[in-house]
Amino acid sequence: MMRPSPSRIVLALALAAPALGAQGVRLKVPATVDTLPNGLTLIVHEDHSVPTVSTNVWYLVGSGDEKVGRTGFAHLFEHVMFMGSEHAPYPEFDTRLEAAGASNNGTTSEDRTAYYEWGPSNAIPLMLWLEADRQGYLLPTMDKAKLDAQRDIVKNERRQGVENQPYGISEDLIAPALYPPGHPYSWPVIGSMADLSAASLDDVKDFFRTYYAPNNAVIVVAGAVRTDSVRRMVRRMFGDIPRGPAITRATPAPFTLRDTVLVAEDRVQLPRVYMNWHTVKAFDRDDAALELVAYLLTGARNARLTQGLVYEQELATGVNAFNGSKKLDGDFALVATARPGKHLNDVRRAIDSTIAVLASNGPTTRELEQARNAFESRFLNRLESVNSKSEQLNAYYYFTGKPDGFQDELDRVRAVSADDIKRVVQQYLRGPRVMLSIVPMGKKDLAATRETVQ
Repeated sequence: MMRPSPSRIVLALALAAPALGAQGVRLKVPATVDTLPNGLTLIVHEDHSVPTVSTNVWYLVGSGDEKVGRTGFAHLFEHVMFMGSEHAPYPEFDTRLEAAGASNNGTTSEDRTAYYEWGPSNAIPLMLWLEADRQGYLLPTMDKAKLDAQRDIVKNERRQGVENQPYGISEDLIAPALYPPGHPYSWPVIGSMADLSAASLDDVKDFFRTYYAPNNAVIVVAGAVRTDSVRRMVRRMFGDIPRGPAITRATPAPFTLRDTVLVAEDRVQLPRVYMNWHTVKAFDRDDAALELVAYLLTGARNARLTQGLVYEQELATGVNAFNGSKKLDGDFALVATARPGKHLNDVRRAIDSTIAVLASNGPTTRELEQARNAFESRFLNRLESVNSKSEQLNAYYYFTGKPDGFQDELDRVRAVSADDIKRVVQQYLRGPRVMLSIVPMGKKDLAATRETVQ
C-alpha cells in the first residue's frame, strides 16, 4: 500500500483545521527531559516514521548576552565552533558528517545560538560525539589564527548584509532607536565592525568559558532513535565535561518608547520606510494576536496593506509586517518600499489609515479565519521533518519550560478573537513608533515625515 505523502497529510489536516479541536484530536509530540549532574539538559523525541535523526543544541547565549563595546561575539562563536576541537581538528566536523551522509549548520539570535545536524539515524553516535568534543575540548585548540580567520568571515558577512546591502544600514539604526541604551536588544545580532575588530583572544576565551558549558546547553535528539540508547550515549560522551559558572542575567527595566523619526541616505533606487513598535515578549498573552495582525496586514495578496498599497493604490512595490517577540521583550515591524515616483508620505498615510480602520473595526470573520488557517498550515508544515520539530522542541522548552508546546500554541492562535485584534492594534500600533526612511542619496525630500498618530 502506498504511504500517503507528508504534504497530503498536512493538506488534509489544514483543511480539517476548524474541526481539529472540536473532535478532540490533539497534537502530541512526546519527549523525555533529563538533566545530567553537570547541568546538561537532554530532550529526546522518538519518531520512527523515516530513518533519519536530528540533533539540535541550543546554547542559551545570544547577542543579548554581550557587553556594550563587545558586540557580535555570539554570532562570531557560531562560526568559531566549526573550526575544530581537540579530537576532531578542522575540518573534520564537516568532513566526518558529510562522509556519513549528514549535514550541519548553526544560527544566532538575540536569545540563543543553535547548532544542528541532521542525517541518517545511524549517524547519531557521530553527531553526539562531535558536539561533545567541541563543548568539552574546543578551548585548548583556540588560537588567534582561528579567531582572525572567522572574524574576517563575519566581517565579510556584515559587509554583504549591512554596509554593501541596499537598505542594510537599517540594521544599525533601528535597534538602538527602538530600545534604550544598554538594553540587550539595543544592538544588532551581527555586532559592529569596531567591536569585532576589538575582540581579543582572551575576550573570546572568557566568552566561551562563561556560556558554552553543559549547564547552559540543551540538546534535543529527534528521529528514529531509542530514548534509552541516546541517554546512555549522552551520559558517556558529555558526562565528564565540567559545568561552567552560574550565569546571572539582568532583567531590563521597563521603558516607554519615544516617537522617533529617522532619515538615512543610501545607494538605493527607491525610498523605503520602516515602522517599528515596542510590543511584548514571546508567549505573552498578546503575542498570538500580534502574529495574526502581521498576516492580516501583509500575509497574503488580499491582506489589507498588500491589497491597498501594492494593487489598488499602487503606492508600493511591496510591504511586509513581522511580529518579533523574544525572550525579554518584543517589537513589531512593518516595511514598505515606494513605487517609482511615489512619496513615502503617501505610503505612510495609507499605512496609518489602514491601521486606524483595523483598530476601529477589527477584521471580518472571513479575514480572521483565513489568518488562523494560514498560521496553522505553516505550523503543520514545520512538523514534516524531525529537523524542524527538534528546533521547536528546544524553543518551547526555552520559552515555556515544556518541550511539547505544539497544541498549546495552536490553541493560543485559535483563541484569538476579532476583539483581541482590535485591542492589540489600538494598544501597540497606534502608539509611539520608530519610523526610519531610507532614501536615495541626495533625496531626503522623499522621506516620510512626522505626523501625529490619530
